[in-house]
Amino acid sequence: NSRGTASLLKDSISFTEVSASGLYEGHDLLRRGFTSVKNELLPSHPLELTEKNFQLNQDKTNFATLRNIQGIHAPLKLQMEFRAVKQVQRLPFLHSSNMAMDILRGNDESIGFEDILNDPSQSEIMGEPHIMMEHKLGLL
Repeated sequence: NSRGTASLLKDSISFTEVSASGLYEGHDLLRRGFTSVKNELLPSHPLELTEKNFQLNQDKTNFATLRNIQGIHAPLKLQMEFRAVKQVQRLPFLHSSNMAMDILRGNDESIGFEDILNDPSQSEIMGEPHIMMEHKLGLL
């Protein structure tokens, strides 16, 4: 009899696989938005990863050059300014141009693709302000 009970326990499904936080959890559209297969695809071209990380690579190159020319204090001061500028934000449902970051990076004098074709009134990010604030504060 003990052998039959052991085989029944071995074939049973554990509670964690059935619970809401387990294996069969549904996608929360309200908090995470729609899923996109495009984000899960591997890069199709060797230069795609380089283009995605262009700004990060440009910052690393600029920091290395600045360190070689002026010493370690210059890139450290610039990184502290970057962190301070990233902390100051508008409410999550309002569009922000983040002009201070553009000025620190030197992008304020250049016109790019996003400057012309990135109209905030046509943005898909606009949502319910109360829900977005509760999500940002961790209340949802």
